Amino acid sequence: MNDLAKIAEIVDEGARTASAIAQFSTEKPLSIDEAYAVQALSMQRRYARGEKRVGIKMGFTSRAKMIQMGVHDLIWGRLTNTMRVEDGGIISLANYIHPRVEPEIAFLMKTDLSGDVTPAEALAAVEAIAPAMEIIDSRYDNFKFDLGDVVADNSSSSGFVLGNWFPKETDFRNLGIVMTVNGHAAEVGSTAAILGDPIRSLVSAARVAASAGEKLYAGDIVLAGSATAAIALAPGQSIETQFQSLGNVGFKVGV
Repeated sequence: MNDLAKIAEIVDEGARTASAIAQFSTEKPLSIDEAYAVQALSMQRRYARGEKRVGIKMGFTSRAKMIQMGVHDLIWGRLTNTMRVEDGGIISLANYIHPRVEPEIAFLMKTDLSGDVTPAEALAAVEAIAPAMEIIDSRYDNFKFDLGDVVADNSSSSGFVLGNWFPKETDFRNLGIVMTVNGHAAEVGSTAAILGDPIRSLVSAARVAASAGEKLYAGDIVLAGSATAAIALAPGQSIETQFQSLGNVGFKVGV
């Protein structure tokens, strides 16, 4: 299948109805350019239904994540207002296929940022930082995909939870992280696992957004990428991540 608009429709319907779809790579793998074109087309369908772009997420930015998914390329996707989950809120598994969660650092942009920038320039454009978690949910059967598949599927982005915002001067480069399930530690790591320094992820975000004809806008949220491997979600779980110096962020899993 090489009709990118049709592929975008299939991806969009899978996300909209929480229905698993077949991997496109089993028939004809998508090139990375085709995959990003599909992502953009599928997101345009969502915008047409009233969703608003509120930022972007970076993916495969930690060694743990690369190992878990068996890939080696940094990827990105768009965030919309409907993906946001209230801190301490409850999600319904009916809205997902096989969701997982991972801890992240979030940046709130103060000014626009685009193209090739230095870490200092990227940080200067930041308003605040926050502890965060991203809910990922590949729409593909059995959570299996190649690089083109996952990029076309908005890089698996499905939801995000933000904790309290802190001044950007707060040190976020090597903070201990403990993600717990029902009070028991499930993943332990450090924000340094995000490309060695999360600000590098923001630098990359500015570059990749520009490559797609977009920019990071003032007010945008940028999720820097996972600091640990993701954990699968199941009914009845209480998920909380404790960040050194930044407090906690969490949510509950309903049916």
